[in-house]
Amino acid sequence: MSADRDFAYGAAAGFLGDLLLGDPRRGHPVAAFGRAAGAVEQVLWRDHRGWGALHAAVCAGGAAGAAALTSALVRRSAGRAGTVALTAAATWAVLGGTSLGREARAVGGALEAGDIEVARERLPHLCGRDPQALDADGIARAVVESVAENTSDAVVGALVWGAVGGVPGLVAFRAVNTLDAMVGHKSARYRRYGWASARLDDVLGWPGSRLTAALAVLAGDAPSGAVRAWRSDAAKHPSPNAGPVEAAFAGALGVRLGGTLSYAGRVEHRPVLNADGRDVHVRDIERAVRLSRRVSRLALGVAVVSGVARLRSRRAS
Repeated sequence: MSADRDFAYGAAAGFLGDLLLGDPRRGHPVAAFGRAAGAVEQVLWRDHRGWGALHAAVCAGGAAGAAALTSALVRRSAGRAGTVALTAAATWAVLGGTSLGREARAVGGALEAGDIEVARERLPHLCGRDPQALDADGIARAVVESVAENTSDAVVGALVWGAVGGVPGLVAFRAVNTLDAMVGHKSARYRRYGWASARLDDVLGWPGSRLTAALAVLAGDAPSGAVRAWRSDAAKHPSPNAGPVEAAFAGALGVRLGGTLSYAGRVEHRPVLNADGRDVHVRDIERAVRLSRRVSRLALGVAVVSGVARLRSRRAS
């Protein structure tokens, strides 16, 4: 019964750690996982979905299993205090909201200073767009879209699965999300091999993306516009999870997202989201970061309240 309460305490502490410190400066666990997943890929890679599925199972399953074993050992040896501390550390390592906002503001600051070359240099820290193909407003649009999508991937989705599965849930979600970023794109090398990682990320990202969109409606400046854009445009996006999030953010901010982009050596022509909105400008980067922070805080509240509510319902029964 105390597990839900322990998660609530630990998640709140880890969220505060991310807010104050950002990502760990050295020895980031996600980076270590990425190196391990890369080593596994070198052994397993074949141009075949089955081998890619094995890669996803070994990497994500191994990470989740290790987290479950660690959680059990810590609970036995250190009790609730140890469990809260482990949850706080895992939450801090998994969340990336502060670093997301910091990188977005760095690009925005360069654009405001008129230094588009610096903005182009920093854009790859946020997304895989080809920065040389973008002008200032194009870079700003890419940043806003990245802030929207990563609010779900780097914060809300992790909190959702942490509330469901504790530390193993946190770790499993981030592991799958990292695998998708590594092998889930449609390049010649990963079209088949990365299929399983991409589909698994779609499944695990579904609840967090819908919660992110709903919270953007509540936290944005134009709730009706966010709902309208979400309902009319989300399904147009090629990603089943980025669609609701980007559409809701577009409506909440009153801007147009989507359109033509250059990504990973190819040009994509994506549908426009919130066509009634205006073009994205540099000042909208700060507005998007603030909206992301409000959404993230609300998501923490949802995770904590859901844990407390489950605890009370079990006691009542």
